[in-house]
Amino acid sequence: MNVESTIRFASRMNQLPPYLFGMINAIKMEKRMKGEDVIDLGMGNPIDPTPAPIVRKLCEVVQNPRSHRYPVAHGLRNLRRGIASFYRKDYGVDLDSESEVICTIGSKEGISHLCLAIVGPGDNVLVPAPAFPIHVYASIIAGGTVIRIPLTTEEVFLGRIAGICESIIPRPKVVMLNYPHNPTGAVVSEDFFREIVPLAKKYHFTVVHDFAYAKITFDGYVAPSFLEVPGAKDVGVEFGSFSKSYNMAGWRIGYCVGNAELIQGLAKIKGYYDYGIFSPVKISGIVALRECDNDVTQQVEIYQRRRDILCRGLERMGWTVEKPKAGMFVWAKIPAPYDQMGSMNVALYMAEHANVTMAPGIGFGEEGEGYLRIALVENEHRIRQAMKQIRRALSGVDYEITGEKIYRKVSGG
Repeated sequence: MNVESTIRFASRMNQLPPYLFGMINAIKMEKRMKGEDVIDLGMGNPIDPTPAPIVRKLCEVVQNPRSHRYPVAHGLRNLRRGIASFYRKDYGVDLDSESEVICTIGSKEGISHLCLAIVGPGDNVLVPAPAFPIHVYASIIAGGTVIRIPLTTEEVFLGRIAGICESIIPRPKVVMLNYPHNPTGAVVSEDFFREIVPLAKKYHFTVVHDFAYAKITFDGYVAPSFLEVPGAKDVGVEFGSFSKSYNMAGWRIGYCVGNAELIQGLAKIKGYYDYGIFSPVKISGIVALRECDNDVTQQVEIYQRRRDILCRGLERMGWTVEKPKAGMFVWAKIPAPYDQMGSMNVALYMAEHANVTMAPGIGFGEEGEGYLRIALVENEHRIRQAMKQIRRALSGVDYEITGEKIYRKVSGG
């Protein structure tokens, strides 16, 4: 007997596609449960330890029963002051720690809740594409309409923003930016932000900049802060994270800085949704900012060595790879004939036959098709081993691609 379900989801659920990375993770977990060694280069989930001073401070503070109570939702005063001091020291930006800084449960949560505060039905949001999923779906969940702008040169990208602002009604309410960019590793100069600010003032849009990879930069490149540009605080905010720089991904701590009105709006939404970050984590964040600059420098050197090993390995297999100047990923173009399969099927194939997981480009939107995002999270030995396993799975055998499958054309294959 079939009984009709009484469950009715909100219409917004129809706009959320299946989370493609879940399929890759399912294969990884199934193989690991069977005892197979899977090298996970799919998620930007650092395996390197959190710096020791941060861990020691957490262990110390968590022993105090006072820290077990509800935390301060918008962040401890000393942490907000620490973030303001960090911006003054590294970017020459003055922030009022009381009104222009708020702590978030990572940048992903902060962006999602800010979109609930500023985006609603009928609002247009511009997002560079391909895009990290939350940059698109935070606005969609809030009821907005996302217009994707393919990533290209700074000049062309800025021109497209201006063109869209001139040609559509209502004009875009928000422009979402993310540099250094996830997944592609694209970077911009300070001049890019110098052009964005007057555009925002002219067309009355808000700028939301995700600066999660601020300190993960290579080859002498220094990523500029959006807030370095005069007038930036008039039009937008910037999100930062402790996850990557300090290997604190699981700790869930980030921040939003900039325009006081936007900070106030985010604080109001957060007041209804959450109680903020566990107090010992926030106190540990203060230690990170005060004591761990050298740890960040060392971690960047580790990522750069891994990047070089990974890129050399792919290039030796005939892949076209551009070394990223920032971030913790390599955005690799899938070579022929395997590109005919589509990035999702290539990623699934790699997981099944090479025991290496990578993120399919299609997971970041149709603009990402034809690419794989490969995370620099494993150690150098494991990355070299991953290259061998990928080569073994793809080279030395002729393949015929039919539909979504690869068939070996050698006898006994």
